[in-house]
Amino acid sequence: MLLDLQDVSKSYPTGEGVLQVLRGVSLSLDAGESLALTGESGSGKSTLLHLAGGLDRPDSGAILFEGRDIAGLDDKELAAFRRVRVGLVFQQFNLIPSLDVAANLAFQARLGGRFDAAWMARLTARLGLERLLDRYPEQLSGGQQQRVAIGRALAGRPQLIFADEPTGNLDEATGDAVLELMMSLLPETGAALLMVTHSMRLASRLGRRLHLAAGKLG
Repeated sequence: MLLDLQDVSKSYPTGEGVLQVLRGVSLSLDAGESLALTGESGSGKSTLLHLAGGLDRPDSGAILFEGRDIAGLDDKELAAFRRVRVGLVFQQFNLIPSLDVAANLAFQARLGGRFDAAWMARLTARLGLERLLDRYPEQLSGGQQQRVAIGRALAGRPQLIFADEPTGNLDEATGDAVLELMMSLLPETGAALLMVTHSMRLASRLGRRLHLAAGKLG
């Protein structure tokens, strides 16, 4: 088992008191597996993704990666975990405006000391980005930007890919094409995928599906 969340809870203080976002959530993910997490806005999907990716810490419960509880890591160890083990794909693309496509693609792989020129060339070709390497994010369409974001996430061959509504800013046809491309690349890296989506149609493309409502899995 690659990832194992055990009885994870998370709350946030608000002006009206404590907001309980996750209530004892447990799920597991094996290497190479794909899992869609569905639910309405505010159900806790993105919070769960951020906890599993080491971007936030739970109030209680365990988040085990290869048997080690990442919730117990210090900030430096968590940063190293994210750089080497995790690839992130967001709805907003989150490309670096001052870097061209080539530098954006290589950014996380270089940060984690995992840059491989041969794999990068192959990945760039698979993503159809060879002729766009000297362009900047503002010169790209939404679909092109998300392909760069997927390439950046996969460039360091991470073990886990977390995708938060990765097609949310794209039209249906472009979103379908981008998701199909990402799914076709995963077997080449061996990465597992946990994807948050509100679309049951897209969720059905993944190996498993879980639904989150009111902070609990159903």
